[in-house]
Amino acid sequence: MAMTPRRRARISKIVQIVIFVGAILAFLISIDWKVLGETFFNFEKIAPMFPGIITIGLKNTLYYTVISFAFGLTLGLILALMKTAAFAPYRWLATGFIEFFRGVPAILVLITLGFGIPTAFPGVLWPQPVVVMTALGLVSSAYIAETLRAGLQAVPKGQMEAARSLGMPAWRAMVTIVIPQAFKIVLPPLTNEVILLTKDSSLAFILGAMATQFELTKFGRDGVISLGAGITPLIVAGGMYLVITIPLSLVARKFESRTARANR
Repeated sequence: MAMTPRRRARISKIVQIVIFVGAILAFLISIDWKVLGETFFNFEKIAPMFPGIITIGLKNTLYYTVISFAFGLTLGLILALMKTAAFAPYRWLATGFIEFFRGVPAILVLITLGFGIPTAFPGVLWPQPVVVMTALGLVSSAYIAETLRAGLQAVPKGQMEAARSLGMPAWRAMVTIVIPQAFKIVLPPLTNEVILLTKDSSLAFILGAMATQFELTKFGRDGVISLGAGITPLIVAGGMYLVITIPLSLVARKFESRTARANR
């Protein structure tokens, strides 16, 4: 007696479930749980990381992120205004800057500023935090500029025309009417840029640093070498990053939902 399509589909589904569960069980059985625990979850040996990973690592990571973002936001706004300007050389200059810093990896900018400047200008030695925040600020400004440019262009032209018809100077209309609305539009991508900067601050380790300048990744790397707890210190450092990035992700999602509701 031939099977009905419905019975055939049910049997196929059961077979797929059995294969999936079998594969998962085989994978779990093949794991050496003792080695896995000692490598990834050896939390008994990470006590020396505390409280430094919080009072120094987490604090420096936040410090690098906030200052880099403030620098990137300021420069990004200037670049966005230059890119939307009527004067062509402003647009060319802004486009060249943006394309360059969006095209090169952040780590190359860090290395260039950290090791290139003292070589090119003997006697000039920037402190490590200044190099990190300048490099990350330059890279983030290129991305922020494009985000803000899109926001500025999304503001209806009638807003500027209405302000000018009331006798308001162009610069004042831009500062008090257009730019605030543009920021409101691009808040979600700007929040995502803060998250990216938080993670990029981990590149600071390539420059070397004093103990008081350690950020989270440096704490994790040193813990792997000195504590004999496998890569558990990196797991802890990763958890600290999540303490920063998850709330920011929730904020970005809230902004996106609010923007979507406003556009309906």
